[in-house]
Amino acid sequence: MKPTASGRGFWHSGWSDLAGRFVALLAVFAFFAIMVDDGRFYSPRNLENLLRQSAVYGTAGLGMTLVIITGGIDLSVGAMIALSVVAVSWVLNLGVGTGAATVGGDAATYFVYQHPVLAPLLACAAGVLAAALAGLANGALIVWLRVTPFIVTLGTMGIVRGLAKGLADERDIYPPEPTWIGALMDPALTSRPRSWALLPVGVWLLLAGVLVVGLVLRYTRFGRHTYAVGSNEETARLCGVRVGRTKLVVYMLSGLFCGVAGLMQFSYLGGIGQPVTGAMYELFVIAAVIIGGASFRGGEGSVLGTLIGALIITVLYAGGQQMGWPKWVQEIVIGGIIVIAVALDRLRHRRSA
Repeated sequence: MKPTASGRGFWHSGWSDLAGRFVALLAVFAFFAIMVDDGRFYSPRNLENLLRQSAVYGTAGLGMTLVIITGGIDLSVGAMIALSVVAVSWVLNLGVGTGAATVGGDAATYFVYQHPVLAPLLACAAGVLAAALAGLANGALIVWLRVTPFIVTLGTMGIVRGLAKGLADERDIYPPEPTWIGALMDPALTSRPRSWALLPVGVWLLLAGVLVVGLVLRYTRFGRHTYAVGSNEETARLCGVRVGRTKLVVYMLSGLFCGVAGLMQFSYLGGIGQPVTGAMYELFVIAAVIIGGASFRGGEGSVLGTLIGALIITVLYAGGQQMGWPKWVQEIVIGGIIVIAVALDRLRHRRSA
């Protein structure tokens, strides 16, 4: 193996770290493949379901990766996903005129009936924009008030969740007409064997996001500034990095990716706007990023690692369900994995020091 430019070989490079995490993913998958009866865990249908489930965590994890690289944290991701889901449903449920809504009748009709192409596009824009604005508010509070991200996002988690419940009047919203948004996470391979897409549209959106964010982090000035802020904020400021603006953009992007994840969650729920959805998702998303190699110290993280981490979390969650583990056991396992990942990260930094 040819050594890298820094004089270190493969085993001291970031690729070896990713390879180790991929081996961990294979080990976890192999465990459940053996333990779950009748080969149900590695059936094509279950494999596709694992990809569908991990798409929501992975998409939200792209924004969380940027946040944690800067040395921050965002506890409001689950609430922003819920806000996106509710905003999509709310727009699709808009009525025009008065009276009972009927299809093709003289009485008032829903907006989606009159504009079947425009309404879903506006609903998607509303969902993503609502979450992006919530993320921007997080960044603004952190930068302008100079308050710890943990405290700010802990507060906004309740605020955003409350907004979602208020917009939905604390009940589920059922759009009157199915749209293509509800099909984003529909199985493409097992339910439609001749489908050219091979994978659900939501999974392709995740892969596109991984490619874009990976290229941005590696080849753009913003990517270098993101790592610089997380490595040493004061040094970055002295070097001319606009730390405040970088944080604003990072938290806004975190909200934006939560908005996209909300579109996927809307589809995964069957096209229903549930204001209570996304509960505990912040735990899953943070776990995915930390398992993927990011450090709470900042300055470290990769989108490929986050993708692997999201798959590990999904395999653990789905495997526990298929083995009949109670939900509290699954939460203990995932929480324990976060603690172990943080402990290993601290040990690695001590050895390198």
